[in-house]
Amino acid sequence: MDAHTWQRIDRLCQWLDEETPSASGSDVRLLRVLKISEEMGEVAEAVHGALGTNPRKGASHTWEDVEKELIDVAVSTLVALRTITPDAEKLFTTHLDHLVDRVLPERS
Repeated sequence: MDAHTWQRIDRLCQWLDEETPSASGSDVRLLRVLKISEEMGEVAEAVHGALGTNPRKGASHTWEDVEKELIDVAVSTLVALRTITPDAEKLFTTHLDHLVDRVLPERS
């Protein structure tokens, strides 16, 4: 993930701070973490719609809808992480490296 991505995440955080002045401190952190669950529910709805497995709605979504909802989850997650810590970029990169190294160890 490049620095430009994190700059845009910062802009989203700033915009959210400006547009929701009634939430502050630990409430902001909690709300932004909860947003991830809300977006994940939209992914689930889109998958059901793409598969046509909701008898009430039928084929109401496409796999492109699922893709967009997954991006919303990713962005919401990055916003929540940035809200919790100013070191979000470093923590994300370090942990991603750890996960990759754990499952894909270098071969001698």
